[in-house]
Amino acid sequence: MKDNDKINDVVSLSDLELPEDLKKLTLRQCIQLCSEIRNILISTVSKTGGHLASNLGAVELTMAIHRNFNSPDDKIIWDVGHQAYTHKLLTGRADRFSTLRQEGGISGFPKPDESVHDSCICGHSSTSVSVACGIAEAMKHQGKDNYVVAVIGDGAMTGGMFYEAMNNCGREKDNNVIVVLNDNNMSISKNVGALSRYLTSLRNTQRYLHTKRAVEKTLVNIPVVGMPVAKSIKNAKDSVKSSLLEQSTMFEDMGFIYLGPVNGHNLKELEEVFSVAKSYHQPVCIHVKTVKGKGYIPAEKNPGEYHGISKFDIVTGNPEVSASECFSTVFGKELVKLGENDKRICAITAAMKYGTGLQFFCSEFPDRFYDVGIAEQHAVTFAAGLASMGEIPVFAVYSSFLQRSYDQLIHDVSIGRLHVVLAVDRAGIVGEDGETHQGLLDVPMLTSIPNTVIYSPSCYEELKMCLKRAVYEDKCIAAVRYPRGSDNSDFDKSRLNTEYTFTDSEKRDILLISYGRIYNEIYNAQTVLSADGIECGLLKLTRIYPLPKDIFDRIAEYKQVIFFEESMGSGSISEKLGAGLAERSYKGIYSRVTADYFVKQASVQSCLEKLGLTCGKIVEYVRKRSFANGTS
Repeated sequence: MKDNDKINDVVSLSDLELPEDLKKLTLRQCIQLCSEIRNILISTVSKTGGHLASNLGAVELTMAIHRNFNSPDDKIIWDVGHQAYTHKLLTGRADRFSTLRQEGGISGFPKPDESVHDSCICGHSSTSVSVACGIAEAMKHQGKDNYVVAVIGDGAMTGGMFYEAMNNCGREKDNNVIVVLNDNNMSISKNVGALSRYLTSLRNTQRYLHTKRAVEKTLVNIPVVGMPVAKSIKNAKDSVKSSLLEQSTMFEDMGFIYLGPVNGHNLKELEEVFSVAKSYHQPVCIHVKTVKGKGYIPAEKNPGEYHGISKFDIVTGNPEVSASECFSTVFGKELVKLGENDKRICAITAAMKYGTGLQFFCSEFPDRFYDVGIAEQHAVTFAAGLASMGEIPVFAVYSSFLQRSYDQLIHDVSIGRLHVVLAVDRAGIVGEDGETHQGLLDVPMLTSIPNTVIYSPSCYEELKMCLKRAVYEDKCIAAVRYPRGSDNSDFDKSRLNTEYTFTDSEKRDILLISYGRIYNEIYNAQTVLSADGIECGLLKLTRIYPLPKDIFDRIAEYKQVIFFEESMGSGSISEKLGAGLAERSYKGIYSRVTADYFVKQASVQSCLEKLGLTCGKIVEYVRKRSFANGTS
């Protein structure tokens, strides 16, 4: 912004050098800019899909942070990172914001290689305070006096890592960590009336802080009686505060100064409390109250539906593609059917009731449904407790979030051979959410745990069959993994089962192997290749781990075996099958196509194309291998 611009002129994001120019604006200009930002958020997400409600609720908060801190010297950490859209707009990415979550565009989460203003990657929750604590300590080592601001949602507070970090960070009295609790849903404190509001308002002002410090200094300097009087006043104050301001005690017991609650949509209040917080130079927690979906009525009325949403019509708020049957809903409805006949079945979610299809079970059997919050570790050990008493717990969880519970699966479930069912949703590529959410590591993780069985159904009917077997036949960790979205398969379903299906070719030249939705791709590739005179056998695995021992002799009949797998290669099923063939001295040629890198955001189809896991890419790969090895 030019220096001669009038202070009351209307400004736009395109007029500003960001984030530096934000400090030059009047509050009126900032309010007007917040309105522009909300319009951009609604317009963009309506076209790209993404996390809308949480971002609409954090506009003023983000504006106030950037006006009161100096990024990138001061570090801002977003937890979970899906509330960082306004941060991206205010840090020089407005001209690219239309590419949000698109291939080659900007990520839906903070990414340091995208901007110096993104301090760390944050796609999973409850990590921000840990990161902030580490950064603050590094700053002290380096002689820097900058601030670290960790913005965490109230939902992320249900994760145990938050408390571990707060406990550790609060012990370091000389750091500049400011934790901002963005409370847009859960009430963490009692409403204690006008006196509480008055005291809260008073203690969040510079005048109160200066007066408090002056009184303390004066009392301490009075000979003989000064210190005892100061201690008595402090004890009395703490007693009153404990009874009237219960929300502050937890944070202050952990060593933090507590400020709040503050209206998260009032810029003046936010800037005042940030000014106070900065003056302490010790750990501070600011409690900010916001409205999820603020400024867009459909999102305000139904914030859950607009947390993560596909493309939608701005006028009506309706998604372009209405929610239809998908793997998640098929799982959820089938679990209800099983639950009707067996009261031992319990359902567990980690704050993903709707995302995992468990809303149906919750509605039918509320006494057997448990939402433990964003606490995957607790969910698994909680399930272990249920299982130890003869219950049948089913934990429905996204593949990428299951990673957080690795130790619990080993220590609390596997060693004791307890029966816990894992419904692993979003297995494989998920698309636009990018690296932090792709479900490419659940197979390598689970196959490393003894007493584990894994199923990967290729269609809805197979999912139902596998779920029933996992619930009633397996007496160990039984994981049923399935992809995001709908069943678009068209392969022959006449021989569905929960083990495997061989479709032999007469020549035994090439065998194609896969599981899950990729089986449909090799099925269609076989048809294309057959027209070219390249005959291929097919092996569809359904129980993918442990591998059935009786398949190896049949596989060994083929001159060339190719495994196409939607997983990271290291620790994958294809790796284990290759090792099994080697142990049996297989004389043919074995190759596999897997992921070997973190897959960035793009459509599911584009991601699979790049990995070589679509019908067209499979055909290309087989043709080259066939001609090169003389098996056509």
